[in-house]
Formats: sequence, C-alpha cells, structure tokens
Amino acid sequence: MSFRSRTRSTGVFYVPGFPKGVKWLLISNVAVFLIGFFAQLVQLDGPLQFLALTPAFVVKYFFVWQLATYLFLHAGFGHIIWNMLALWMFGADLEQTWGTRRFLQFYFFCGIGAGICVVVLNYLLPWGNPAVRTIGSSGAIFGILMACAMLFPDRPILFGFIFPMQMKWFVLIIGAIAFLSSFQANSGVSAFAHLGGLLFGYFFLKTPNLQFDLAGPIRRQYRDYKLRRARKKFQVYLRKQGPGSGPTIH
Repeated sequence: MSFRSRTRSTGVFYVPGFPKGVKWLLISNVAVFLIGFFAQLVQLDGPLQFLALTPAFVVKYFFVWQLATYLFLHAGFGHIIWNMLALWMFGADLEQTWGTRRFLQFYFFCGIGAGICVVVLNYLLPWGNPAVRTIGSSGAIFGILMACAMLFPDRPILFGFIFPMQMKWFVLIIGAIAFLSSFQANSGVSAFAHLGGLLFGYFFLKTPNLQFDLAGPIRRQYRDYKLRRARKKFQVYLRKQGPGSGPTIH
C-alpha cells in the first residue's frame, strides 16, 4: 500500500491518544531524565556520560550503543518537555496508523540514522567537532515529522501554537532552518541530527519493504530456545513411556 493512500482529515485542535509505543517512549524518556537529574544533584552522573553520542568515542572506541542511548538523554526541563510534546502530538497518530511494532521500528531507524549522520558529518565537515556530545530524541522526532508531512500533507497545525499552517509547509520550514543551522559551528543545537532524522524518515517511507528490527535476533534466539526446550521435554517423555507404549496405527 502506498503511503499516499492513507490520509486522515483532522482539525487544528485534534488531540491524539496515548498508544502503547508512544506511552512507553514517554515513560522511559522521563524516567531516564529523572535518574540523570537526581544523579547530577549527588554528583553520580558519571556513567550516564557514556550514553551520550560522542562521535570520537564511536569511531575510536567503538561505543556503538551511543547511537541509540543518546535518544533517551535530555539537557533540561525545556528540552525534554518540547521533545516529548512533539513525540506525543505527532507520534501518537502515526502509531495509530501503522501499529506499534512498525512505529517503533521507524522511531529507532530514524534516531539511529540521525546518530550515524552526526558521527559522519562531524568528521567530514571542516566545522564539525567529533568531541562534542549529542543528546536528545530530536533526530527520531524529526523523522516522525517527515512521515506526518508525507502521510498527512494537508493537515492543519498551529505553528508556534499561533499560526495555522499545513503540515507539509511546517516540515519544509523546519527542514530549511535545520539545513542553514548545520553550517554554524558550536550552535548548541545538533542540526546534523535533525537533518539525519528527516533524511532517514523520507528513506523509510520511500522503501516500503524495508525491515528494521533491533529485537529480531533476540526474539529468534528466544524462539529457538523454547523449541529446543520443548524438544528435550518431548524426548524425556518418550523415554519414560518406553518402547511399544504408544497406540497402534493401522
């Protein structure tokens, strides 16, 4: 099914619900933020520093987990409030359209893809700095915004909670801002992550057969474990029954 075939007409004041995927992303982000906040108060936030995305650590020390863990860290109350608000406002409707599993695949595909862009561009561009840390879920959220612009291009939203605007123009504006910001060194905002989220979000929707499942190998190993365990139990049962104890089949 083409993504253009699924549209939904909602007003400016449409309020989404709390589907399971968005709900647990909100809970996990807030939980990690509170842990970091109180750990910082008692000066025990050292281990959390290794969860932020630092391109130099990814390349030199192979800290690849940072490509995912940085999505759950935020710099302050304003940072997490705006990101979680955007996740709920736009992500909830996307999950209700796609389903939880595909939405989470999309979320982490965009977030990790944005992290890869941060690493690569900080090394390739002259004004990049591989030692600068990146935190926040903005990369994944910008991917969500791109998906909403492609799925619901004419949906009206309030830009800055004041000006009514169609979704496609809103994403075009913030994409242009992110592009121009990417030329500024030490701006305090990771424009590379924003652009990466938009790019990977567009690529995901343009590749309908794309499969991205981080938990797939774990599920397969668990399924294989259950099959081996069931097979072993069945073999023990047959040995206890002894030969010739089963029914005769004609």
